[in-house]
Amino acid sequence: MPSTIEQRPHSLAPLLYHSDFRFFIIARFFYTMSLRMVATVVAYQLFQITRSSFSIGISGLSEFVPVFVLALYAGYLIDRSDKRTLLLKGILSYGICVAGLVILTMPHMAHVVSRSVLPLFFYGIIFCTGVIRAFAGPTSSAIIAQLVPRNILHLASAISSTSFLIASIMGHASAGLFIGWFGVHTTFVVIFCYVLLAAFLVARIPKKPVMHNPVGVRAWDSVKEGLRFVFRNKIMLGAISLDLFAVLFGGAVALIPEIADRILKVGPQGFGLLNAAIDIGSAVTLLFNTFFPLRRRQGTILLFAVFGFGLCIIVFGLSSLFWSAFFALIIAGMLDGISVVIRGTILQLTTPDEMRGRVSSVNSMFINSSNELGQFESGFTSRMLGTVPAVLFGGIMTIVVVVITWWRAPGLRKFEY
Repeated sequence: MPSTIEQRPHSLAPLLYHSDFRFFIIARFFYTMSLRMVATVVAYQLFQITRSSFSIGISGLSEFVPVFVLALYAGYLIDRSDKRTLLLKGILSYGICVAGLVILTMPHMAHVVSRSVLPLFFYGIIFCTGVIRAFAGPTSSAIIAQLVPRNILHLASAISSTSFLIASIMGHASAGLFIGWFGVHTTFVVIFCYVLLAAFLVARIPKKPVMHNPVGVRAWDSVKEGLRFVFRNKIMLGAISLDLFAVLFGGAVALIPEIADRILKVGPQGFGLLNAAIDIGSAVTLLFNTFFPLRRRQGTILLFAVFGFGLCIIVFGLSSLFWSAFFALIIAGMLDGISVVIRGTILQLTTPDEMRGRVSSVNSMFINSSNELGQFESGFTSRMLGTVPAVLFGGIMTIVVVVITWWRAPGLRKFEY
């Protein structure tokens, strides 16, 4: 078997022999579906209650704050903990939050809580999910190296990213369909079942050894060590920074509920498809890359991909037809998938095992939290400029960031692996 793995480095077969990885991938699939469905349904419900995209922006800010504030400490804790147990606790805690959403959307709650106060409860629950994500997100990335041998780690990373995006697609799309078929409350019940299934599968994985537990090292010193590693790795820092600003300004997709309702005039099903479009495109890219990986000039490809992503956001903002908006987001997702592949490969291959929690948390602080901050930025600019100008502004600023990066970061432009 070892010789087969060495001769066929891109074969999927070796991964099938690792039961821990199988349990993890299936669990992450359902957990990711839950995350995406919650985001979609909450955005839909908040817009229905307030009729304003600004409420969606506030929801994004509610999740961004704890993720950003806790990220560095989360990395320190992850490296000093059994990652399997920490991930299981995170998923179970998320289940409690979903249970809160189930209760909040029960029919009789409309008579208990006023319509003006109801959004505050949603913001509070989303804040709690942000706290959980600060720990569970980086743990999901850091644990992969303990589930498979290093010689197939790059393949495991690609499969993990692909399953993540497929789950995102199904989460976004099915949320819209379930809202139309069953209503918001029943959809949250389904999500709760998904979370319980994910927790059951993670519980099947044996506990993992702690990779980093130095005696007498203070938390802040350990955190600074992780930060120094990232900031000294210019290629990693450049890729993370580029993705940070692209996601921040390209977060105009947070305005999809308003665009779907007022401009494209589609129902919950169309809203769900638009929400899933970027993830569909990204999954296509990641599946293609699994069998035909990028061989050279990855840095240049990354910059062109993000540039094209900005153009697609502009086309989306100018679209008045559902299908033109949908395909613009599909192509944006395909280009975004290239960024995910390159950044994820850099992260997995250049990070020492004893620092994976801290480096993953720094990455989470920059990238994952930027989704929520971008959601707030879009909601704010929509309120100031209007919906379509806000989308166009996001696309144009993404292109500006790429041009500046091309000029100021020649090392990233010339990077290959």
